[in-house]
Amino acid sequence: MRNRSFGFLAFSALSLGAVGIVPSACNTTGTPSYRSAYEACVASVPKPEIQVVSGNGATLQAGLVAGDADAADAVMRAAAVAEMKRAVDNAKYNALVSMRCSALSKGGDAYDSNGGSGAPVPAEDPGSPTNVSGTNNQVGGVDEADFVKNDGHYIYTATGSALHIVEAWPATSMREVGKVSLEGTPLKLFVAGDRALVYSSVQQQQPARGSRSMPSGGSSACTYGYGCDFSGDGTATTLSLFDITDRAHPKLLRAIKSSASLIAARRIGNAVHTVLGQRAFVPSYRLSPMGYAPTSEADVERAFAALKVENEKDMASLSMKDQLPTLDTGGGVGAITQLLQSTVPDGVAFTTVLSLDIANDSAPLNSVTVLSRAGAVYASAKALYMAVPHERGGYYGWFDDSAGLDEVSTVHKFAIGDGVLTTEYRASGTVKGRVLNQFSMDEKDDHLRIATTTGHLPSPTAHNTLSVLGQEGPALKVSGQIDDIAKGEDIRSVRFDGDRGFMVTFKKTDPLYAFDLSNPRAPVTMGELKIPGFSTYMHVMDQNHLLTIGYDANDHGDFAFFDGVLLQIFDVSNPKAPTLVHKTKIGTRGSSSEALSDHLAFNYFLPKGALALPMTICEGGGDGSYGTDMTFSGLMVYDVSLDRGFSLRGTVAHPNAEIGKGYNNGGCYNWWTNASSEVKRSIFMDDMVYSVSSSRIKANNLQTLAADVAEVSIR
Repeated sequence: MRNRSFGFLAFSALSLGAVGIVPSACNTTGTPSYRSAYEACVASVPKPEIQVVSGNGATLQAGLVAGDADAADAVMRAAAVAEMKRAVDNAKYNALVSMRCSALSKGGDAYDSNGGSGAPVPAEDPGSPTNVSGTNNQVGGVDEADFVKNDGHYIYTATGSALHIVEAWPATSMREVGKVSLEGTPLKLFVAGDRALVYSSVQQQQPARGSRSMPSGGSSACTYGYGCDFSGDGTATTLSLFDITDRAHPKLLRAIKSSASLIAARRIGNAVHTVLGQRAFVPSYRLSPMGYAPTSEADVERAFAALKVENEKDMASLSMKDQLPTLDTGGGVGAITQLLQSTVPDGVAFTTVLSLDIANDSAPLNSVTVLSRAGAVYASAKALYMAVPHERGGYYGWFDDSAGLDEVSTVHKFAIGDGVLTTEYRASGTVKGRVLNQFSMDEKDDHLRIATTTGHLPSPTAHNTLSVLGQEGPALKVSGQIDDIAKGEDIRSVRFDGDRGFMVTFKKTDPLYAFDLSNPRAPVTMGELKIPGFSTYMHVMDQNHLLTIGYDANDHGDFAFFDGVLLQIFDVSNPKAPTLVHKTKIGTRGSSSEALSDHLAFNYFLPKGALALPMTICEGGGDGSYGTDMTFSGLMVYDVSLDRGFSLRGTVAHPNAEIGKGYNNGGCYNWWTNASSEVKRSIFMDDMVYSVSSSRIKANNLQTLAADVAEVSIR
């Protein structure tokens, strides 16, 4: 792959052509999705033309535009027109497929989009604790926003419609001492000393009837990209900074209102860096010609060509100036004016990195806004990276120097740190494939290591790549790479640890790969281990061991059904020959845990050798069939040791144990990326464990987990 150096340029209208959306097979762990005759017919239909973006071999330097609304308007209008053309071309492509292949689509093999059997889905001491668990952050010293925080005495939650402050120690007298109502829906928060910063989602005025947002929205809580994207939910965001010196009476110091959605946030010391995304709305246009009744494929071509011309004429006077992201810091609403434009067409969307000082409510803000969709976010102590996916034939443009590739990601680097004013754009580059989540990226010695997947199951051409990027001026360039890892499989988890990297891929079995990354120019595959199932999160237990959570799998030759939740310990002391030393399986197909797709729910507490996990256990069913009986929902606590493996210490039921049979069996039919447990988080304080849901906090002693010590409502 050639290394293309590109960055952000001053606004100028881009010549963007039409790119259609080519339907792809549903990504599944289960039965094959192709029907040969129909697929062969679809393959015979000419795909929409792909317009590439030419770099002409030049090094494209980064530039900055401050407040040029007219230039921004031209760029956004050009992007809106280009997306209209791509959408119309896609509609034409689907019309041609329907005309040529519809007769073949009525037969063929049955396809279970859930990869399953097609089962129906039913509608103490009053002093301070000695040891306290914190947020399960990816990088030491880089705090991640979450809906619950604790400081060893108080538990803080942003849930319901308020900031709740619960005096949690001693547990026997646990009580809510402070509550502040918030505008909108609380999402996440940071707590540092006597300051709390709360993020809330606020519904904003909808666009005029007939308008459309492109691309479609995602989820503000996307943490595992296998079942969601990192685009935000389309709402506005309010950042509320509180003085909590008096926990009973929090005092609002500052409210910052952004028209963009929360994507991710990190705190380094007192500096908080927030990534916000906003999609622009464009007027509605027609995707089907008026009076459309074609009798031939030539009729289809003529009708849709005319439709593009008509739509573009209607959009010629389109004004997009009011689509710029806005920021209200208390002195009135103003448009963000520090703007950077990518040379790569990234849609009618903006991404902002906003930095503030949590300890100083009068300190200035610093922001950098990019004309680009958002992507997966990773942050070290000094840099923040965002990986934005592109797919050949997808919704956005392509690259003239990515010949032979089907997927790439644009990677943008921003300098951050423990000072607000240090935030600035640094460099950009491209890398083969797409990332799964933040753990697919890691920085060491100013090099970004990034693991990506190209293709989707069940395609035999799917494969994975591990690349190392180094900064050269305004460009991120590939210095070393291992390609074609695990052909026919995709990535389910990644973890980097110093000079080592670990990757789990899956189709039928779980290959755990170990890599030597000590030389950024020559990464090396050291060894691999194949076992049933797959891990979705890997935790560095110590220098020689990985503690993982994932799913078991039942092999069926060409595919495998995911099964119960699997906990495993791997010995990686010899990376050339990793070994599985302990495992335990929980429940059957349909059992789930928040920790499977959100590392913030995974709580390994080394001082007690304990692992706390939100869990829903389903029993029954059969090979490929979901369990039909939910037998537990709540928090499970395991003793974990290298000698004895996993031993269940006890459980904390949510709702209460006596309700028991009140569990909703419908939660057993969720797809594997969608957990159904009421419990979302846990906290250890010495011998106490606190289980946290969106409506209650329960305290239980590790010696007698079945008996609740205290419970507080946080509705």
